This record gives sequence, structure tokens and C-alpha cells, in this order.
Amino acid sequence: MLVEQMGATLVTVAKDVKLQVEFNPAYIKGYRLLGYENRALAAEDFDDDKKDAGEIGAGHMVTALYEIIPVDSKQEIPQAELKYQDNEKTAGVENGEWLNLKIRYKEPDADESLLKEYPVTQEAYTDEPSQDFYFAAAVAEFGLMLRDSAYKGEASFENVRALLKKVDTDEDDYKDEFVYLVKKLQKATL
Repeated sequence: MLVEQMGATLVTVAKDVKLQVEFNPAYIKGYRLLGYENRALAAEDFDDDKKDAGEIGAGHMVTALYEIIPVDSKQEIPQAELKYQDNEKTAGVENGEWLNLKIRYKEPDADESLLKEYPVTQEAYTDEPSQDFYFAAAVAEFGLMLRDSAYKGEASFENVRALLKKVDTDEDDYKDEFVYLVKKLQKATL
């Protein structure tokens, strides 16, 4: 791993990387970020260049999974009084944008951050998730189980293994090793 990953750890392509996702309440009733609890920033810290954030090396990728509840869901969600949802001027508008992704980062030698913004529309939705999505979902579910998270719901080894069956892990040693760890832990808990 050291040989394969060394370039990514030695060459920083962006520093103080911050991601901010804002869901449009016209389409999304509620959401929850899975993981990253120890990296969460207050909303007002997103624009503050003095606040430290993560580095991204060459070849690195970041995956963030959200559990979302569509606006037409009958699921009840406890609501606090929030400005965005409760203010008639700023309440969600049906404009086709489900969410807005903002990325703020500094180039390796810079002190001032750059901002990129990407609206995400219905066109980004697919009925056929990729193998990478299934793998990320399996890892997230497994993590919820390991942490005995209050949000684990119906998470189980069977569910994790069912997700992994949708992924070709033979060509990726890391994915194959994850499958092995799931099987090993499942046997150990029986």
C-alpha cells in the first residue's frame, strides 16, 4: 500500500478542502450524513479561510453518503424552527435542483480559498446504481453495525453481503479484503 499510495500522500493538490451540501426542502424533507461526525464544521465556518479543513492528495477521492427522505414521504421528522424552511422568501422553490454542492479549497501554496458550486438536478438520479455505490453502501452499513449506531435500523451482515454480491470485488484487492473481513466478523459473532 505504501508504494501504491505514496504519491497521493506526498503531493497535495488541494488543502483546507470543505464540502457543503444544501438540500432543497421543496424536494428533500430530511437528510442525515453518514459518518464524518468528527469532521463536521459549523455552517458559518465554511466561508472562513482561517478554519482548518482536510487535505486531498493526488489521486484521492472522497465519498460522502447521505440518507435522504423525499418530501412526499409519510415519515415524521422532528423539526426545529429553521430559517430556511420556515421563511416564505427562502423556503424551497421547485426549480429542479434537489441540492447544491459547494466546494471550497485552497491551492497548495495559496492562503485564499476558491469556491466551486454545483447544483444537482433530477438528471443525476439513476435507477441503476453503480458498483461503487453498492460497495460504499455496504461499507457504510457495516460501519453503522460496528459502531452500534442508533441509526443502524435493520442493518445486518446479510444486508451487507447482499450489497457486496452486486459488486465485482475480484479485481480489487482492497474490496476483496473488505469482503473477507465482513465474513470473518460475521463468523466471529455467531
